[in-house]
Amino acid sequence: MKIGVFDSGVGGLTVLKELMGTCANTQFIYVGDTAHVPYGNKSAQVVTGYARAIIRFLETQKVDAIVIACNTASALAYPALKKNVQTLLFEMIEPAIGTAATLTKTNCVGVIGTRATIASGAYALTAKKQTPQLIITSVACPLFVPLVEEGMLSHAITRAVAELYLAPLKGKIDTLILGCTHYPLLASIISQVLGKGVRLVSSAQAAAQVVHATLARPKVEPMLKSSHVALYATDEPSRLAEFARRAVRLPVGEAHLLHLSGL
Repeated sequence: MKIGVFDSGVGGLTVLKELMGTCANTQFIYVGDTAHVPYGNKSAQVVTGYARAIIRFLETQKVDAIVIACNTASALAYPALKKNVQTLLFEMIEPAIGTAATLTKTNCVGVIGTRATIASGAYALTAKKQTPQLIITSVACPLFVPLVEEGMLSHAITRAVAELYLAPLKGKIDTLILGCTHYPLLASIISQVLGKGVRLVSSAQAAAQVVHATLARPKVEPMLKSSHVALYATDEPSRLAEFARRAVRLPVGEAHLLHLSGL
C-alpha cells in the first residue's frame, strides 16, 4: 500500500507521524508545499489549484490513497477535489468533529484554525450535519502557523500569542479541536493556557485513525509493503527534512525538491 500525504508546509508531518504509527508497513510520499505556505490567507480557488497540482504528482507515483493533511485545503479544496479525483481521498474535518463529539461532556466545543478555515465555517457546518447537538465556538489563530514554521514551539512570544488568541475560549468549552495540522506542535502551550480541564483533539490523530480503519481491512492488509517515507518540498527541501527530524522526530532521510506542473 502506498499513501500520499500533503500539506502547505511542515504541519502535515504531524499527520504523517500519526499515520506511521497506525498504518504499519506502508509506503508514504509526503509533499510539503513550502513554496506557497501559508494556505490560511489564500482564496479557495488558489488553494484548490495548489492541491490539484500536488495530487497530479502523487497520482504519477501510483498512490492508493491521498490524505489532505491540511485543514485549510480540507475546508476550501476538498469539496471540489472529491468530485473529480479518482484516488481515494481523506480530509481532516469530519474525523475531528467525530472525535470531539465522543469526548465532550458539555457539547461546548472550540475550534482553532487559520483565517481561511475558520471563515469557511467548515467545522460548524460539518458539526451541524454530523452532530447537531454540538455548540461550536471558532477562533482564527493566524500567527500559529508561521510560529511553528519558524520552530518557535516553546518561545515566550508564542505563549503570549496563545494567551491572546485563546482568551475568548476560556471557561466556555471543555473540548478544543486543533483545526490545523501545525497546531499539535503547540499542544503544550495551548493546554497550559486553557487549563487541564479542556481536552485537545488533534485533527491529525483523528484523521489517521479514520485512514487506518478504512485501509487496514483483511483484503488490503496482506498487500502492504515495507515501510518507506519519501519527502518532497516545493522549496528548501533541506529545511523540511530537518524539521521532520528535530521537531516531529520522524526517522526520515533527505527531502527532494519538487517542481509542480500546471501552476
